[in-house]
Amino acid sequence: MVVKPEYTFTRDLIDNNRVNPQHHLWIQLFGYHVHPAIPLLGRAAENAKPLRIADIGTGTDIWMTSLGEQIPDSVRFDGLDVSFDAAPPLQWLPSNIVLKKWNVREPPPEELVGAYELVHIRNFAYVLQDAEVPNVLAHLVALIKPGGYLQWGEPDVASFRVERTDPKNKVDTFMDLLKVSQGQDERLAPAWISKLPETFERSGLVNVEADVEDAPPHPALAMHECNLVIHGLVARQTQDTGVAEAIAQLMPEVERETRDGSCWAFTRWTVIGKKET
Repeated sequence: MVVKPEYTFTRDLIDNNRVNPQHHLWIQLFGYHVHPAIPLLGRAAENAKPLRIADIGTGTDIWMTSLGEQIPDSVRFDGLDVSFDAAPPLQWLPSNIVLKKWNVREPPPEELVGAYELVHIRNFAYVLQDAEVPNVLAHLVALIKPGGYLQWGEPDVASFRVERTDPKNKVDTFMDLLKVSQGQDERLAPAWISKLPETFERSGLVNVEADVEDAPPHPALAMHECNLVIHGLVARQTQDTGVAEAIAQLMPEVERETRDGSCWAFTRWTVIGKKET
């Protein structure tokens, strides 16, 4: 029996060089780290006690470190993850960032319950299966102080489409690569992202808003090129050498189809909700 790794990708140099550019492209697309309806900066200035922000699945810590450049140093960040293999050395992180191990599939430890004014989570589309999302969301809501917010960002994989500079552009190898990679792990074909607003409301969150964005052509191409790295990561993770070889054989032609003016595109979502006081 083949045992799937707990994380779909690799938490290494190659994966980090996908995650970090993707972050900046995400911010470029949405125009913010924290949704404008979340009154974070005003509360940071007014509160005598420092605000606490949790970044779930913090990975390379890129969301915390780049947001931290824009807000007061008094704000405390907790980066929560099951592994810090992708994170920088602690000595290279700002002093207001703390890393804590936690698996979102498990209830949060007592000391983190109701601890945060803002809980941020992004890019769990390839981590969670549809049936897991309600329980994970309940665990996230438990982290939030009354009156605090949850912000969740994801690419909607079900919105997948191919965009081309010319309808005649060949994309056969694009589709072959998708079939080979997605067949290795059901987590690579999630269907729960567009249902997040309803799931938020069922969890008891209020003032739920969804910001839904499609990237214009140039950022869409850059995002596509970041996403192509995923297939190399799948090839490295799989225990099936035939699949790894198939992906390796397809990639040169996929690169040619990209250069000829085709790319994968996804609609991306940021959903926010407030915990009632």
